[in-house]
Amino acid sequence: MFNIVHFLGDETGATSIEYGLIAALVALAGIIAFTATGDTITDSFDNIARDMCEAVGGSYSLTSAGTDSCTFS
Repeated sequence: MFNIVHFLGDETGATSIEYGLIAALVALAGIIAFTATGDTITDSFDNIARDMCEAVGGSYSLTSAGTDSCTFS
C-alpha cells in the first residue's frame, strides 16, 4: 500500500514531461506555419528568378513539374 501512495505522490518526472509537451507544441506550430506559407515562399523565389532572368535579357519559363529555365535567344 505504501508503494502505491508513494508512486502517486512522486512528481520527479513531471518537469521533463512538461518540457516534452512544450517542445511538441512548438514543433507542431512550426509545421503548421511552414506548411501555410510554403506556396507563398515558392512564389516569391519564382518571382525573384523571373526578374533576374529578364534583367539580363533572358526568357523565363516554369514547367508544370516545377522546374524553371532562363533561356536566351
